[in-house]
Amino acid sequence: MGDELADRPLTEPHPSRLPPQHPGRAAILAAHAAALAAGEAGYLDPDTGLFVLSAGFLARRGTCCGRGCRHCPYLAD
Repeated sequence: MGDELADRPLTEPHPSRLPPQHPGRAAILAAHAAALAAGEAGYLDPDTGLFVLSAGFLARRGTCCGRGCRHCPYLAD
């Protein structure tokens, strides 16, 4: 957990947080991309209905909270 952004686009979550084989990955990434484009803090998860923070919001915070966020932009590859 550091304060430096990981070397990957904000649109791409770390594979440990959203594996490529996740059955809802395409819908999740689409919802996340829409939130990023709109500058919103997050989106409603298409599977669970829970609010998920976007990588953009988390990056603007400036530090990792250590809570295992799906789109954590600080989690190193």
